[in-house]
Amino acid sequence: MFDIGFAELLIIAVVGLIVLGPEKLPVAARTVGLWVGKAKRTISGIQSDINEELRLDEMKRQVVMKQDELDRELDEMREPFSEALGSNSPLANSISAPKEKAPESDQDQNAVVETPPVEESSKADDRS
Repeated sequence: MFDIGFAELLIIAVVGLIVLGPEKLPVAARTVGLWVGKAKRTISGIQSDINEELRLDEMKRQVVMKQDELDRELDEMREPFSEALGSNSPLANSISAPKEKAPESDQDQNAVVETPPVEESSKADDRS
């Protein structure tokens, strides 16, 4: 951190001894040591907070990248199904046909039974 050699420390100690005297020098050295220790702990805490924030930021970027990758894979998986269920497909016509019928009365509305999409996928699974 600082480039202080033994000669500089010796000069500081001699000046401190002359200025403060032999009675106050140990108290001053102890106080300086406490301040230096407190400064090191504070700097260490700040560094750990910065490292934690950097780690969280990196994790957020990874989550966004994975989300984009999963979205692309989901779109790739939906593509064959959307082509199979296109407007010219007989499967799409059979699925959309009950929805297009407008019931004439309340009794006819109760009589129309729509096939849920789950059953359609189970029929496709039975064929393979």
